[in-house]
Amino acid sequence: MRRILLAAVLGFCMPLLAFAQQTAQPASDAPATKEDIQKYLDVMHSREMMAKMIDAMSAPIHKMFHEQFLKDKDKLPPDFEERTAKMFDDSMKSFPWDEMLESMVPVYQKHFTKGDVNALIAFYSTPTGQKLLRDMPAIMQEAMERMMPLMQKQMDSMNARMKQEVAQMMKDYKPASKPKSEEIKN
Repeated sequence: MRRILLAAVLGFCMPLLAFAQQTAQPASDAPATKEDIQKYLDVMHSREMMAKMIDAMSAPIHKMFHEQFLKDKDKLPPDFEERTAKMFDDSMKSFPWDEMLESMVPVYQKHFTKGDVNALIAFYSTPTGQKLLRDMPAIMQEAMERMMPLMQKQMDSMNARMKQEVAQMMKDYKPASKPKSEEIKN
C-alpha cells in the first residue's frame, strides 16, 4: 500500500517538477529589478551625465538664438537674445530631472534582463566604459554643433514649404456660397 501511495505521489509530483524546471529562468535571463536599473544608472553617473549633456546642448542653442537675433535684429527688441537665452536656461533648470530618471526605470526593465544590466554595469565599470562616460558630453556637444546648421537649414526649408502650401491652399479655397435669403412674400 505504501509503495502504491508513494508511486501515486511521485507520479503526481514529477510533472509539476518538470513544469517548474521548464518555466524557471536562469538568473541572467530574469527580469531586471528596479534596484538593478538604479545601480546601472548610478554606474553611468546618469545625473551628472544629464547635467553635462544639458550644458553641452546649451551652447549650440544659445548660438542659434544669437544667429536668429542677428538675422532679425531689426524686427526684435534689443534684449531679445539675452532674454531668450535666460528663458531657455531657466526652463532647463526647472525640469524634473530626478523624476525623469525615475520614469526611465520601467523602460530599462522592459528591455534588459538582469544579465544584460550586469554586463552593462561591468562594461561601464571598465576604464573604457568610464572614458566613454567622461567624453560623451563633449562628443554630443560637437555632434550638436555639426548638426545644428543642417537642422536649421531643414527647418527653414520646411517653414518656407509650409508657408507656400498654406498660401496655395488659401488661394485654392473657395468658401461655400452663402444661400440667398428667401424673399418674404406678403
